[in-house]
Amino acid sequence: MTSEEIKRLVDGVKTDVIAWRRHLHAHPELSFQEEKTAQFVYETLQSFGHLELSRPTKTSVMARLIGQQPGRVVAIRADMDALPIQEENTFEFASKNPGVMHACGHDGHTAMLLGTAKIFSQLRDDIRGEIRFLFQHAEELFPGGAEEMVQAGVMDGVDVVIGTHLWSPLERGKIGIVYGPMMAAPDRFFIRIIGKGGHGAMPHQTIDAIAIGAQVVTNLQHIVSRYVDPLEPLVVSVTQFVAGTAHNVLPGEVEIQGTVRTFDETLRRTVPQWMERIVKGITEAHGASYEFRFDYGYRPVINYDEVTRVMEETACELFGEEAVARLKPNMGGEDFSAFLQKAPGSFFYVGAGNVEKGIVYPHHHPRFTIDEDALEIGVQMFVAATLKLLAGAE
Repeated sequence: MTSEEIKRLVDGVKTDVIAWRRHLHAHPELSFQEEKTAQFVYETLQSFGHLELSRPTKTSVMARLIGQQPGRVVAIRADMDALPIQEENTFEFASKNPGVMHACGHDGHTAMLLGTAKIFSQLRDDIRGEIRFLFQHAEELFPGGAEEMVQAGVMDGVDVVIGTHLWSPLERGKIGIVYGPMMAAPDRFFIRIIGKGGHGAMPHQTIDAIAIGAQVVTNLQHIVSRYVDPLEPLVVSVTQFVAGTAHNVLPGEVEIQGTVRTFDETLRRTVPQWMERIVKGITEAHGASYEFRFDYGYRPVINYDEVTRVMEETACELFGEEAVARLKPNMGGEDFSAFLQKAPGSFFYVGAGNVEKGIVYPHHHPRFTIDEDALEIGVQMFVAATLKLLAGAE
């Protein structure tokens, strides 16, 4: 199928895709609570015909399009959950659910995959193999929906898997491609410093948890700057420091939380050992005690070169070489990595920003939105790349 033929097919669903995205944007649901979203997706897919539908988990949906002839199995994933953010946009389809907002583009991902499913449902007689459309819940909240779907068997027999993220830092019309490591493992730590509280005017009678905690925060930064090769990607960020109730009281405890981001599995397992050694040494030196917990989050997203090459070739054929942006890895996290444990695949970006339209706000911002012209670009990528992968390209 030529690029022009694919574009004509996508033109036929563009209005629907925008309407679906606006409906989903107006009715966001939080992770593990996407009941109405999943029902909307299920009923929309049901209206297309030729799809075998199932509910792998309570709030996810899988559609299977089985071609007339046997062949490869290609899975395409879209996430559906929203965030606990009060939307500040004022357009007609702004969130109707107080304190809940699609501030990351998942409404667009779902709409694009619905459009892709509609197109392929019309092409069933020409399909050799199987396409699985995975509408995933709970990407934003660990332990995440991807792992649950994998455990439910959605990836059994899959030969290759692809997914995308609408990306506001990238201008609409661009396709972001990353070979190899793309997104980091987003792990979390919790530290409690236990000292001895007392009067702020009599610090000699206390074990000052705040002063000790401040030293812990400062010394944790030495892990990145002094423990690790400067060329090795690593982030250690303290994001919460909670202590105290009054200006004249030295609290007995401090709670510190934050995140660690890595790509390398050995480093990922070593960093918490270094962290606890630092915390232990500082607290013991000052007569305090501590609690330390390290929670491992999603695995890093590491794209397969062969599949990523197909995505790059697809973008060049559809939009020209100038549309392809070779991007560096970033330290954000994504549970698409769970699908990559079961089959080779690639995750790519669809540019969704537009400075001229004022679409400049970052992901997870209360005024985040996307350039809706990016939706048809995403559908074209899904359709064209899937046809290539079904034919054995990679």
